[in-house]
Amino acid sequence: MDVQSELSRFLKSRRARLRPEEVGLTSYGRQRRVPGLRREELAQLAGVSVTHYTRLEQGQSQNVSAEVLDAIAGALRLTADERAHLHRLARPDAPGSLSDESAGVRPGLLGLMDSMVLTAALLIGRRTELLAWNALFHQVFGEMGPVPSQRTASHYLFLNENARRWGAYWERNARANVAYLRTGLARYPHDERLKGHIAAMRMRSPEFEALWQAHEVEEWSGSGESLVWDHPVEGPIEFDYQRVLLPDDPEVRGLLLWSARPGTPSHDRVRRLAALATPGFPLA
Repeated sequence: MDVQSELSRFLKSRRARLRPEEVGLTSYGRQRRVPGLRREELAQLAGVSVTHYTRLEQGQSQNVSAEVLDAIAGALRLTADERAHLHRLARPDAPGSLSDESAGVRPGLLGLMDSMVLTAALLIGRRTELLAWNALFHQVFGEMGPVPSQRTASHYLFLNENARRWGAYWERNARANVAYLRTGLARYPHDERLKGHIAAMRMRSPEFEALWQAHEVEEWSGSGESLVWDHPVEGPIEFDYQRVLLPDDPEVRGLLLWSARPGTPSHDRVRRLAALATPGFPLA
């Protein structure tokens, strides 16, 4: 099998099976020369440039990131098997993909998260690792990082510009992240992975270093509050945010949940995103 040709054919076939109205686009009755979505429409849904997507569809997958592939997979409404196939075609020599992140996590937890169609769910480790997330989380918050070892809340908050969409909440969350890591270092003084994570963040982020020098400490606890996320397509979404502790899993710190209240504009926006994240999910 020629991998480049197969990648091109696969993407074209998945794009051809989607109609504009299925993904919330309006065709305005214009004659369409090809079935399904146009390249520019798919690129818009995935949040990537038309040039970037066109090159990928032509089989030019050099240096494409796992995040871009997942964004395209979400826009194409790929199944889990199709998503894995896309990763294998586009990154045949990649050491791993997002699915590897959930290794060691209880299957029951993963199943629970996947069942939360209208709730964005994220499982976080005790070193702030992003262990697993459901389809809606990815659709709402975007990519978490191209390198598995750097998929942590710390990397996301301090090195991913997308995190600034939290507005005023970003600073509060950033301070809490550093304070929690300092508390964790005292609790696990011989954890070399934790030490290495902190050292790397201090070198890479002046903001992290400044907060580290403040010597603040904070325990990670179950709590709830209201937050607003500025989604790049849907706009502001108000979430009820909950942190759930999982004391029976020593390597897992907890489960983070974001849900919008029924009957609100935010809930309508979440439903539209859920329809993109979950094939067959009804908009109404």
